[in-house]
Amino acid sequence: MMSKFKEALERGKEAREQGGKVRNEKAEVVDFGAQARAWLNDVVVASLEAAKAEVAGEVTVEMDTAPRRQAKASTPSIRFKVYSKRGMEKEAVGRTFTVNVQLSGQVSVSSPGMVAREVGNIGDRTDERFSTLLAELIEDAAKGT
Repeated sequence: MMSKFKEALERGKEAREQGGKVRNEKAEVVDFGAQARAWLNDVVVASLEAAKAEVAGEVTVEMDTAPRRQAKASTPSIRFKVYSKRGMEKEAVGRTFTVNVQLSGQVSVSSPGMVAREVGNIGDRTDERFSTLLAELIEDAAKGT
């Protein structure tokens, strides 16, 4: 009789542990979305704001930090547009870029006609790789390419 009771206790313990693992996995998904959005705000938005202020005379940098269709997306993203101010505003043709966070935590920047470029991981809080790519994109826009 005692061995059946011990077996039942063990099964209950295992079930609770499995339930805890499932809850922890769900919590990680929620935490991932929050971490990704925080990285986008801390690194991408901050870099775009700094660039916007720095190159205001030659190049325009516009941001769409909260696309409505992705408000609850598990992999958040930010869109931005870079274009030269040379000539008439109506003639200004810019490129729209999207900064995507994959479930792996890797962050990439892409645009139509451009191969996506990796710019880091949400675990890395430095903005060096993204800022370097942003500088290249701004230089291209200033040249009119």
